[in-house]
Amino acid sequence: MTTNNRIKQDADYIFHELTRSICPECKTVIDAQVIIRDNKVYMRKRCPEHGWFEGIISSDAEMYVGSIRFNKPGTIPLDFSTEVKDGCPLDCGLCPEHKQHICLALIEVNTACNLDCPVCFANAGAGYNLTLEQVEFMLDRLVEIEGDPEVVQFSGGEPTIHPQLPEMIQAAKDRGIRQVMINTNGVRLARDDRFLAQMQALDPVVYFQFDGLREETYLTIRGEPLLDTKMRALDRLAEVGMTAVLVAAIERDVNTDEVGSIVEFGLKHPAVRGVVFQPVTHVGRHIEFDPMTRVTIPDIIHGIVDQTDGRFILEDFVPVPCCFPTCQVNSYLFVDGDTVTPLPRILDIDQYLDYITNRALPKPPNAADIQTALEGLWSASAVAGTEQTAGQFECACGPGLDLPYEVNHLKEHVFQIAIKDFLDAWTFNVKQVMKCCVGILTPDGRAIPFCSYNSVGYREQIREQLTMEQGRQKILAVSRDREEQA
Repeated sequence: MTTNNRIKQDADYIFHELTRSICPECKTVIDAQVIIRDNKVYMRKRCPEHGWFEGIISSDAEMYVGSIRFNKPGTIPLDFSTEVKDGCPLDCGLCPEHKQHICLALIEVNTACNLDCPVCFANAGAGYNLTLEQVEFMLDRLVEIEGDPEVVQFSGGEPTIHPQLPEMIQAAKDRGIRQVMINTNGVRLARDDRFLAQMQALDPVVYFQFDGLREETYLTIRGEPLLDTKMRALDRLAEVGMTAVLVAAIERDVNTDEVGSIVEFGLKHPAVRGVVFQPVTHVGRHIEFDPMTRVTIPDIIHGIVDQTDGRFILEDFVPVPCCFPTCQVNSYLFVDGDTVTPLPRILDIDQYLDYITNRALPKPPNAADIQTALEGLWSASAVAGTEQTAGQFECACGPGLDLPYEVNHLKEHVFQIAIKDFLDAWTFNVKQVMKCCVGILTPDGRAIPFCSYNSVGYREQIREQLTMEQGRQKILAVSRDREEQA
């Protein structure tokens, strides 16, 4: 008998789960392992043609695994637009296997932009402009799917350069959509008095691209100095009484050290009612990066805590249950002068939003109302600076904080912080996509989950289709004009 002197060894990682993902090179759907190593979470997968890939999902494994308690049952939409044929994520539209309705719908009204940013998940440039008729059809379809749509956001490209944007905003309001937003770099708001007046009259919430307080940040991420333009746009919004949410794209070694100062700036500026941090999604155009060191949600939470002189603690940030809870965290602050009180300090939010380990609600008679209010706040449909969000805040925190304001004034004192990590080809997880509640509407009546649209190839397909269609329409128009002149 031969003695085997070899010693078995443990792997240097924990196998957490098996899911489905895509190859970063060819976008083929493949198996993927989610593993935990050195208290960090990684995705590891192999494409038969292109080999192995690995990328970081979360820099804090405890935070990632613990978030599962916040996985809320999904709400099924009223209608679906596609059938189950090839499986997720190849049947998007929504298909009947999707596990959540659309909390926030986006309409990309154009592909053109007045900037040429090195970082742009939409890869803005030449392409198409949607017509008002197309947008009205998309809005009508959204109403059919949702019944009572919560939020629609007009995006692009840069939507403010679309000549019919005001009419599109009005069309959304005419259909009873509760919150209408515009996603903008702010350039036109800073420079165009007439356009600012139009927006003041329509009063959408401005989802405002704001990546930091250093000029070098804008030179790296946006390709030109924009800090003065950003400040002017925000000041002009404040002058006309409009509400803005700062949206910061955060990239490693560029502006991770600015997350605290962005929050502090937002708290002080009269137009700003919230901040959304988005780790850079490496789709479309992006600067060179290492998938093993990409920014994740815990990086930003720790950054806020470390950079704000004790104003925040880790427990102030709670996963969002309506999407998959590893996708987004929120916090809310009551701001009264220099006093800033995070809502999780006065209410045990975990006790209300823990859907697995704590099935019994607390005993107070208004517990169900508080849970409903918290589910509204911890949702992708929550829009900072609105009466609806202020009302939910009032209901949620009433037991712990005596608020001296009615709802219409309270909205000026409620500040939202959200951190949203969109998937790219290195982190794409079918499990998360199946519960995505942010959908991009398309002119053919589909609502495609945001991360599928950007990572799987839907964006390129839709862009090519709409660009070719618009080109044919132009050719026909020129031909008709020539016939009429003849």
